[in-house]
Parts: sequence; structure tokens; C-alpha cells
Amino acid sequence: MTSHDVVAIARRALGTRKVGHAGTLDPMATGILVLGFNNGTRLLQYITNGDKTYEATVVLGAATVTDDVEGEVISRADVSAITDAQIEAEMAKMRGTIMQRPSSVSAVKVDGERAYDRVRAGESVELAAREVTISQLDIKDVRRIESAIEVDIEVTCSAGTFIRAIARDCGNALAVGGHLNSLRRTRVAGFGLDKSISLTALKAGEFSTLGLVDVARTTFSARELALDEVNELSFGRPLSANPDEAIYAAISGQDLIALLCNKDGLAKPIAVFAAAN
Repeated sequence: MTSHDVVAIARRALGTRKVGHAGTLDPMATGILVLGFNNGTRLLQYITNGDKTYEATVVLGAATVTDDVEGEVISRADVSAITDAQIEAEMAKMRGTIMQRPSSVSAVKVDGERAYDRVRAGESVELAAREVTISQLDIKDVRRIESAIEVDIEVTCSAGTFIRAIARDCGNALAVGGHLNSLRRTRVAGFGLDKSISLTALKAGEFSTLGLVDVARTTFSARELALDEVNELSFGRPLSANPDEAIYAAISGQDLIALLCNKDGLAKPIAVFAAAN
């Protein structure tokens, strides 16, 4: 199942065509997919840009064309001499802000076409490395099974980080090859598994949606507005500056009025949700 498949189910469940998601999940992955609908779709880009947490299993001893278990194996190697300390040392090098080369079979566009489409068409694709931040990379378990080593990891990272690339790069550094065997996203920005519903519940309509104000408070710092400020923003006019350069949610009671960002010494609306009457 793809993220687009889930959006199609949500469209039926919510009774609207205007549904989007905050960051694609690989078809092999499980876990959280944040959906926005109607006016809520306008908040998705900010949620997408937030950090994410994953649980994954890396397999050392085999490399695949897709850097995950669904791809064809392109090499195998003996892992009997690889120690836990070596695995930890290579994983440690990926913590912090690093340059990471995305997996060739990814949704990154190359000359207007998705990289995975080019690979599936028989092309050889190697994407340029990009800066990502991995704030957490913890090894939870190491298991030696037959001719491979399985490593369970938990990762918190910036948007645009490829967990498959972590598996690939660790395997390459140890000269044995590596790929991802499982992947579960447990958090997207301020949204964790505790706020999620199952796909079965979505199909059955057994859920309640989050209001814009709740989502805004989870995603941004809040700025509570006076009545005169509400009127100004409804016409798209700026207010006095926010306390810092972050995006603020301008809120009045239970209404999200606008998103504000400082510019030229004033807090200017970058999105208005409550237009003037």
C-alpha cells in the first residue's frame, strides 16, 4: 500500500477530495501518516518539515538495488568477523549533521522524473548527497542469524533523511553490504502513535478529526490575539513583531486566524485562515 492509497481511503471516509499527507511512507513501511483535509491541507507543509522518529531493522551482509528487503540482492559478504563495537562505531559517525546520499530508489526528482521510475526503467541513478540531521541513532539490539547480522535501531532525524541510506552506508563502511528489513515511523513532528488511528478505523469512519487550533498549537508557538488584532489579520495586515523568528500560530479562542512570521520588524501573515467578514 502506498501513501496515495491511504489518501484515497481518507477521501471516501471524510467525504472530500481535498485530502493530503505530511510526508510519504515507503510501501514497505508501517506507522504514522499524518493526513490533512479541506483547510487543514494548508498546515501539512509545516508538519512535513518537522523531525521524525523511526524504528527500523538493518541487515548487514547483503546489499540490494533498492537498499531495502524488497530489492534484488546485488552482493553478499561474510559477516562473521564483524563485532558489535564496529557496528556502533559506524553508526556513531552518522549522528549529528551529515551529508547523506539518498537511496537511488526514492521519490527524489531527477530532471522532473522520480528517481525510482528511472531505476525501474533500467537507468543507473546516483543522487547528490544532501545535508541532514540525525539527532538520535540508538542501537536497540544486535542479532546474528545464519549468514547475516540484524541490527534494530531507533532514529530521530530531520525531514529528508533516508533510513535506508543509514543501512546502506553502515554496510558499505563495514565492507559487507547492508539494507533495511523493516521500517516503522512512530512520530511526525508533534504527532505520535498515541494520536493515531488504524486504517481499519479510518475505513469504518470510527475516528474523530483534530481541529485546526489543536494542530496549530502542536506544531507552532501560539500567539493569543486581542480582538483588534483579529480584525487586522483578517484583512491581511501585519501586527507587532513576534518574540523570535519562528512561525507563530495567531489564535483567538478556538479559532486559528493566521500563521505569522517576522519580516521588516513586523509579524506578517503568511497564511490567513479566517478572512474578514
